[in-house]
Amino acid sequence: MKSLRWTPLAALLFFCPGWALAAGFDGSQLSPLWGVPFAGLLLSIALMPLLLPWFWHHHFGKISAAWTLAFFIPFALVFGPSVAGFSLVHALVAEYIPFIILLTALFTVAGGIFIRGNLHGSPGLNAALLLTGAVLASFMGTTGASMLMIRPLIRANDNRKHSAHIVVFFIFIVSNAGGSLTPLGDPPLFLGFLKGVDFFWTVQHIFPETLFLIVSLLAIFYLLDTWYFRREGVQPVDPTPDTQRVGFDGAFNFLLLAAVAGLVLLSGFWKSPLVFDVYGTEVGLPGLARDAGLIAITLLSLRFTADGVHEDNQFSWGPMAEVAKLFAGIFLTIIPVIAMLKAGSSGPFGAVVSAVTRPDGQPDPAMYFWASGILSSFLDNAPTYLVFFNTAGGDPQVLMTTLAPTLAAISAGAVFMGANTYIGNAPNLMVKAIAEDRGVKMPSFFGYMAWSGAVLIPLFVLMTLIWFR
Repeated sequence: MKSLRWTPLAALLFFCPGWALAAGFDGSQLSPLWGVPFAGLLLSIALMPLLLPWFWHHHFGKISAAWTLAFFIPFALVFGPSVAGFSLVHALVAEYIPFIILLTALFTVAGGIFIRGNLHGSPGLNAALLLTGAVLASFMGTTGASMLMIRPLIRANDNRKHSAHIVVFFIFIVSNAGGSLTPLGDPPLFLGFLKGVDFFWTVQHIFPETLFLIVSLLAIFYLLDTWYFRREGVQPVDPTPDTQRVGFDGAFNFLLLAAVAGLVLLSGFWKSPLVFDVYGTEVGLPGLARDAGLIAITLLSLRFTADGVHEDNQFSWGPMAEVAKLFAGIFLTIIPVIAMLKAGSSGPFGAVVSAVTRPDGQPDPAMYFWASGILSSFLDNAPTYLVFFNTAGGDPQVLMTTLAPTLAAISAGAVFMGANTYIGNAPNLMVKAIAEDRGVKMPSFFGYMAWSGAVLIPLFVLMTLIWFR
């Protein structure tokens, strides 16, 4: 395998040779106290918008940075700059930067498509828009589908007195459940694809669960939205009247969305021996080509999308900036938490890992579903998927055949339960930010969890009894 080291970095390591020796750290030796900055960041996201909304709105990036430093400074002092530097670079280069590049591309391209014509939000139309978004999510990703569909949905309901529940169910259905059928839909499934899981394996093995969840959520939504609609009575005058026929402006961005999907697929199928070593983190040529292509697509969309389309969409970088800043803190403060989970039964979270195994040593699909799901609700669902993928043996051929129920449980838990909190999946936070920017009064962090607890958890219990026993 060829390996190239970037010259500037090599020079830096020449003057700091101790850094080049970093190879990670043993999560089994960590104290759970190392997870305090991560927990602090989560509590800040949950409580500060509720208790100190003005301060949070203006300083959330600084708060995220403060919790990150609260982890990295002690970590560097205890384990040395080599380990801290290696962990920082690995989290940024291998995880965060590709994640943000993909999100930015999808956010920009979808923001360049304006669905022309003002739809009028009735329960039937809203349910149809949610179903359309769910179908699109497995082909253009939950982020792409969310960014494409949330604006017309909000605009269709901008004269409704009660619309927060519409956005909540949008997050349930489009930003999460809809992305469960292909590796293009959600990052955990894409990581499984990179590990060797067949492209069509998930649609073959968790389609009934996905269909049950989406149909159930649509039925609950229709009944609830009908109740709200009738309770509101005569609707106020629509603030955005539009007599134009429904259509698309900036439609060439659909071609760019297809290019995004193609680049993601290419990076999974293309195998290259050329690897760049970035401070101990291997970066393959397919990944670099994908990221370069995504940046080019982002710039093309910005260059050729008419200003009027962005104005009609009320496109702004605010939601993307919020996600980028908050998830930078999450990806970095989560480092010790993931390390402790990877330590398995001998680590601080050994009870969690042991709980997914039956007394006879066989994996318990129900426990895998709930363990991967609950952790994905609060941790990033992509590394959580990998933790339990490896806990179940890590052999894709065995997991796709002999242990198929276990892999199905891991996949379903990681994708479906990302809807349990605002931070379970990146599109959740982006949709919330866009809705609030449009004047929708969204539930607080815990208010949203009350919705997910009342609506989603009973459905997950039923799914466990039917499919994951």
